[in-house]
Amino acid sequence: MISKFFPTVLFILLNFVTIAQVRTVELISDGWKFQKGEQSQAHLPEFDDSGWENVKVPHDWAIAGPFEVEGDGNTGKLPWKGQGWYRKTLDLPQSLKGKRLYLIFDGVMAFPKVYINGKFAGEWDYGYNSFYLDITDFVNPEEPNLLAVHADTRPHDSRWYPGAGIYRKVQLVAVNPVHVDIWGTYITTPIVKPHFADVQLATTVNNFSGQEKEVKVVHMLINAMGNVVTSKEIKDLILADRQKVLETTITLANPRLWDIDDPHLYTVKTKIYDTNKLVDEYESTFGVRTIRFTADHGFYLNDCRVQLKGVNLHHDLGPLGAAFNKRAMERQLEIMKDMGCNAVRSSHNTPAPELLDLCDQMGLLFVNEIFDKYDAKAGIVDTTDFDDFTHRNMRNFVVRDRNHPSIFLWSVGNEIGDVQWNIKGGFHKLRTMINYLEKYDDTRPNTLVCDSKQSATLGHWKYYDVHSWNYGRRYSLARQLEPNKSVIISESASTLSTRGFYEFPLPEDKTAFTNSLQVSSYDLNAPYWAEVADDDFMWQQQEPYIAGEFVWTGFDYLGEPTPYNNKWVKEKGMTDKEASRSSYFGIVDLCGIPKDRYYLYKSYWKPEETTIHILPHWNWSDRVGEVTPVFVYTNGDCAELFLNGKSLGKQCKDPKSNNSVERFRLMWKDVIYEPGELLVVAYKEGIEIGRQTMKTAGEPHALRITPDRIELSADGEDLSFVLVEAIDKDGMPCPLANEELRVKVKGAGKLLAVGNGNPQSMNAFSSETVDLFFGKAMVIIGAETAPGEIEVDIRASGLKSKKITIKSK
Repeated sequence: MISKFFPTVLFILLNFVTIAQVRTVELISDGWKFQKGEQSQAHLPEFDDSGWENVKVPHDWAIAGPFEVEGDGNTGKLPWKGQGWYRKTLDLPQSLKGKRLYLIFDGVMAFPKVYINGKFAGEWDYGYNSFYLDITDFVNPEEPNLLAVHADTRPHDSRWYPGAGIYRKVQLVAVNPVHVDIWGTYITTPIVKPHFADVQLATTVNNFSGQEKEVKVVHMLINAMGNVVTSKEIKDLILADRQKVLETTITLANPRLWDIDDPHLYTVKTKIYDTNKLVDEYESTFGVRTIRFTADHGFYLNDCRVQLKGVNLHHDLGPLGAAFNKRAMERQLEIMKDMGCNAVRSSHNTPAPELLDLCDQMGLLFVNEIFDKYDAKAGIVDTTDFDDFTHRNMRNFVVRDRNHPSIFLWSVGNEIGDVQWNIKGGFHKLRTMINYLEKYDDTRPNTLVCDSKQSATLGHWKYYDVHSWNYGRRYSLARQLEPNKSVIISESASTLSTRGFYEFPLPEDKTAFTNSLQVSSYDLNAPYWAEVADDDFMWQQQEPYIAGEFVWTGFDYLGEPTPYNNKWVKEKGMTDKEASRSSYFGIVDLCGIPKDRYYLYKSYWKPEETTIHILPHWNWSDRVGEVTPVFVYTNGDCAELFLNGKSLGKQCKDPKSNNSVERFRLMWKDVIYEPGELLVVAYKEGIEIGRQTMKTAGEPHALRITPDRIELSADGEDLSFVLVEAIDKDGMPCPLANEELRVKVKGAGKLLAVGNGNPQSMNAFSSETVDLFFGKAMVIIGAETAPGEIEVDIRASGLKSKKITIKSK
């Protein structure tokens, strides 16, 4: 049987007609068919896919589960290993006849093979990288065209949950035979002065017309207000079926600089003319800024020193999985920025391009990292030609991203043992990576992220620009051997905790993990190879040449559940079932609910904003009369603690202590628990800056429902993250509530996912039920494409609840 092509035909046709004729860019998101597993002949147009699942791209085939309870916690206990097929009908209008057609895939996990009308059109290997194909010779305008994509994750290796399938967007680009190449503009600002900046433009123009062409290129520089501030025209001859890089320099008067506090962006609108006929139009954004590292004083942006207050972020979006969603990513960045974060490291892979757009717009600096290891985690298998692989992937990585002002450092890899120790040609591989990186961009410094301290004696630091080291002051030897390079703590802390969970007594050893399978939120635990957050704060105070840190990690993520992985639980006499499925590293949990540690970072990173946070909660019916330590995280330097009106004394931070936690926390370690009210009064330089209370809550009485947004765009992509909490009759949060929630959504939206931040939970993210975890859970609502009201009804047995309404416009 022939598949039913026609329902999507009118949709695609109308979208092409409404876009300017010289260049059309179409998102290929709706109308896909998907089936997991081996599907013989699925690339052929006549294959019957009528029984396949209807999906929308981006799509992660594994995130809906179910969880593999006895599976590998290191990759999230989700069914990501396997193969899957996607099919989509493209019906191209006659107006595209004679055009050049490209498909751009932002990311397919993994080893995608692409077929058009039954013919093999191209393939890729590295699942995190973007790639594109010229499909001009494979399609037939005015006829249904079958696009089939095969993804195979079986050869891929991973240390965390990688997702599966076409998990980032797909675009169809149609251009005239003479056009700007894919990612074809390269914009640099080699000279930046207060009164002018030289903007260098290198534009790659393709001529596939079959004859030589004299082209005219007009560049217009447009500021953030939409005004054309300057322009320039150049002409050149391009031979038939060749491409040429056309270069020019435009002087921009009185440039407004891109900065973390004022992320101003310019746009270059490039118009290509063939004999005075407009044949292409292309836009690129960029920022004017200067960056430099100094050996003794760290990082400078626009000649001002900036201490990097960074986080590492994995690519998954918690309960939403690996399928990229711009709003979910924007929310992550907003939460981090509100904490005082000013930088992000993509760990450890090519990010979605929208993440870089967001960092440009929000004023966040970015370390752009391409690989974790040079093995199957990067799509490198036994038959891979390393030089060819490196060239292809590094070109796409750099050429796609090099105009982003947020990027201040390239990273060619993370913790690669054979490279650091020069095993099996490790240094040769490193040189190959750096050489190809610098071929496509030499305007930024580059680095290799290292973790084997003694490997510095072999001198791998000679090949890159910045010392980047993970944990435990491992940078010290490299700094001693080469003191003329700056230092970044590329992974700091790796402190472990579970939101809302506390254990007693306080651990004397950071690696004292218990069979509870949760980690105490007193923030004193870390793996043997890492440290608590305060240590990194102290080291940066003691060694001001350090440019800054990137905390492992900003958010909890799927996989890597240190310490409670499969190996640990079996060593303790348990089984694979007890291994967790997500990490404990995050400053916030998997759903984006802040842990206590969030306020420790905020108190230090954002000292200008009042922060007063008390921990633990004060519901301990089984601890009356027992020692229950109280910590306070504040930007103040001292505080007084009261329990039921009685002063428990004043504590002050000790800036000279070699015990790091005494520098940055206020701790009352001998508090005897009694129910009631804790009150803390915080001071800075002797002046009260605020008060905070923590009360013993009563029994759960009702649900409090708090959406992060009550108005959405009816675009099929927008989201509202709805926080659900149990409260007592006085409105106090109930920190031990664990009731099951039942969720129903009606109207112009849908329930996308649920979660609660519990690394042990095997409840499917796609479920309509979720348990409160230490009193809280998250419900994620997605807008449909039709405007209207979204009614969200969340209930729990025995608790008063109410419906909320979210508007989608």
